[in-house]
Amino acid sequence: MKTMLKTTLALLLATGLNYTAAAQGISLPQPSSGQTVIQDFGLGKITVKYSRPNTKGREIFGALEPYGQVWRTGANNATAITFTEDISLEGKQVAAGEYALFTIPGKNEWTIILNKTVKQWGSYEYKEADDVIRIKVKPVTLKDKAETFTINFADVYPTKATLQLLWDNTMVPVKLTTNIDSRVMASIDEAMKGDKKPYFQAAQYYFENGKDLNKTLEWMNAAESADPKAPWVKLWKGRVQLKMGDKKGAAATAQAGIKLSTELNNPEYIRLNTGLLEETKK
Repeated sequence: MKTMLKTTLALLLATGLNYTAAAQGISLPQPSSGQTVIQDFGLGKITVKYSRPNTKGREIFGALEPYGQVWRTGANNATAITFTEDISLEGKQVAAGEYALFTIPGKNEWTIILNKTVKQWGSYEYKEADDVIRIKVKPVTLKDKAETFTINFADVYPTKATLQLLWDNTMVPVKLTTNIDSRVMASIDEAMKGDKKPYFQAAQYYFENGKDLNKTLEWMNAAESADPKAPWVKLWKGRVQLKMGDKKGAAATAQAGIKLSTELNNPEYIRLNTGLLEETKK
């Protein structure tokens, strides 16, 4: 009964404010601004839609947002997070789909919750029975205060990233991972059967992900033959040669890359190939 009363009062308040503003014919900014964050990850995307309250001089966690209670992780509607492909949060598998992101703040530990009931106001109607996963993470104390609640992505790589929740002097990191290697390798194998073989892109993936360097160099040589005046191909071929221990070959490739970049008046690849040449001298 108490929970129902709180929900009813919250909805009446929101409805009343909107009705009053509409009746007076005015437009008002939301006290907690909305934001949608879209992050490419793996072979898909992650989208977070949430509202951003400010501290306004208030003590937040342990006070305005009590420890040990379910929080909507923002303001207004429950925060929504969508994965276009399967993903892991702190090692726990989650299927592609849309979820409500709830949290339970704690002084030394937070609980991160993905719940299948997305469209709900706040956490008044939250049901633990609808939880998909719960994970525990450790909060980090910030040196610089975050006035506005923020959700962002940091340290983003093809198969791993960190989802960060920041507000006041607290940051909560959640590690995300995805396994795309088998799908990428299968797509490379299939593409290599075609007439237009993606030598350069395939060699880049092999190089960046610790695959067979002999095959990587073979494909880089093929890419170089197909486009002999491309300084970016020279750069990556030189990187492969250097990683294989062929400093002399890498230096010659880098010099060729510098020459081509100069002819094309391309300062970026002059700089990158020059940097590669310097690495061969170490």
